[in-house]
Amino acid sequence: MADNSPPTTGEATYGNPTRTSIVTGVALFMISLDNLVVTTALPQIREGLHTTIEGLEWTVNAYTLTFAVLLLTASAVAERFGRRRLFSAGIAVFTAGSVLAALSHGIGLLVAARALQGLGAAVVLPLTLTLLSAAYPPDKRAGALGIWGAIGGLAVALGPVIGGLIIHVVSWQWIFWLNVPIGIVMLVVIPGWLAESRGPARPLDVLGTVLASAGLFGVVLGLVRGNAAGWTSAEVLGSLVGGVVLLAAFLVQQTRTAAPMLPLRMFRDRTFTAVNAVSLLMYFGMFGSIFLITQFLQEVQGAGALGAGVRMLSWTGLTLIGAPMGAVLAEKLGGRLIVTLGLALQAAGLVYLALVTDVTGGYAALVPGFVLNGFGMGLFFGPTANLALSAVSREEEGIASGANNAIRELGGVFGIAVLASVFTSQGGYGSPTAFVDGMHAAVWIGAGIVALGAIAALFIKDAPKAAAAEAPATETPAAKTPAPTGADRELALSVDD
Repeated sequence: MADNSPPTTGEATYGNPTRTSIVTGVALFMISLDNLVVTTALPQIREGLHTTIEGLEWTVNAYTLTFAVLLLTASAVAERFGRRRLFSAGIAVFTAGSVLAALSHGIGLLVAARALQGLGAAVVLPLTLTLLSAAYPPDKRAGALGIWGAIGGLAVALGPVIGGLIIHVVSWQWIFWLNVPIGIVMLVVIPGWLAESRGPARPLDVLGTVLASAGLFGVVLGLVRGNAAGWTSAEVLGSLVGGVVLLAAFLVQQTRTAAPMLPLRMFRDRTFTAVNAVSLLMYFGMFGSIFLITQFLQEVQGAGALGAGVRMLSWTGLTLIGAPMGAVLAEKLGGRLIVTLGLALQAAGLVYLALVTDVTGGYAALVPGFVLNGFGMGLFFGPTANLALSAVSREEEGIASGANNAIRELGGVFGIAVLASVFTSQGGYGSPTAFVDGMHAAVWIGAGIVALGAIAALFIKDAPKAAAAEAPATETPAAKTPAPTGADRELALSVDD
């Protein structure tokens, strides 16, 4: 039976689940795929634009900076002014950034275009989760989020292969042109396919938005510049210290304002805090390790961009199996067990890779570790998203999604920066032997961080199914929220069937 809890606005709360799944799934796939294919295209971009390694770093980091910094702010704005409206704006900005990137004839314009793409992605990505969650009642949401995780896994699996194929057949510019027709079609169908929804009607926390954005910018800028400028340089230390101070001021301000952008009381919930800690640790250890392992396939084993993408399918392809399976198992056995198992498998996979990788070893020796990591990642994704949203009231899901995504991205940025620093201090690019020496040390640390995530997952508390289903109805202020109309209920019930 569908959930008939009051919507957050006078319009239908759910919209059409099938259409919402299609729109949010396409958006998720486009954004996830784009970031992966850009990584594959870096050697061609360096040659085509005659740029340096620093230019390539900023091609990646410009996106990462705007994406990670603006996630939380974009979610707060969407809650205030309308999720569908901001989703459309984000798609438009991302598409415009793709056009500029494809037309770039110099590294400066490409970096600016990538920053614009990051802004659009920061708006769109958390809203794919929020809009999808709002389209399904709580008792059916886990399955929908499992599909969401599988779509993200499909983008991860196909990204390196598609990027290598496009570059091989056409040119690197077409990895950006590919987004343009998809974005245009999305802008046409969004008004009729998505229902508008908002968070609670409250003032926008302007001061909190400024403090959070500036603080996150300082921290992320310090992290991405650490290896190039030096971790003890005035630039990096100033960015990190300044960012931390501003974030501390943000936390203090959030406790004193009547309408906080990030209600800190959400972190009083043990599950919400544990899920965010787990996300930070997983992205730190896993994506810092992937950064080096994908290079190992090319630098040491001699695979090209397309060859490395095909070899990684034994890793990334397993997420397609693990994600839907994780969602189903989480409903039966509880999210805590499945998330813990997923993290344990990933830690075991990284330990295996740290033990078997060497200069003379072949690809076949890596496959068992790739399989463990891919399947573990799949088990992790869907249940984690559902646990994060289930720990808060339905009206706060947008903010919770933005916070969880921002924390995950910061974990990935920090992991790449720290593990790359370990790699260069213990080895480097001088020879295959030096590369393997540096990678061993970094991947061991990555495995330890992911294992800590598995321990943190034990603090997650699985909510009773009945309580989870009733939570939105009991937590939505009836006095401030209009009751659903008969048409609203009919739409929700008919599309569920």
